[in-house]
Amino acid sequence: MNKYLKEFLKRGLVFGGFGPIIAGIIYIILDKTVVDFSLGGTEVFIAIVSTYILSFVHAGASVFNQSEHWTVPKSMLFHFTSLYISYTRCYLINSWIEFNLSVLGIFTGIFVAVYFVIWAIVVITLKITSGKLNRKLL
Repeated sequence: MNKYLKEFLKRGLVFGGFGPIIAGIIYIILDKTVVDFSLGGTEVFIAIVSTYILSFVHAGASVFNQSEHWTVPKSMLFHFTSLYISYTRCYLINSWIEFNLSVLGIFTGIFVAVYFVIWAIVVITLKITSGKLNRKLL
């Protein structure tokens, strides 16, 4: 089995359980803040399964950034695409966003903006950290 596939599956299995925990926390908050908030068994089951899959894919997708054979744009494209598809499907399946082109457009715009802000923070942090390490070596 490909080492990257193994790592994807390992990371997904390790961190997949956090999705349902986060969904549970969100539902507790909604229960305490929204009048007459209730969910049926099917809705809870769908939320548990979909957030597990979302967390699994999110954790596993970090392996795309570690392939030495891929260029940075290629790894970012695969990482971004896997996350975007996973988040969009999860949000639509759980009816957290409406299946409407304008709503999907807004969701996509926010997703792209947040994704690239996080990437910029990671790149800046890595440059600062590697600069400090390089200065220590001198």
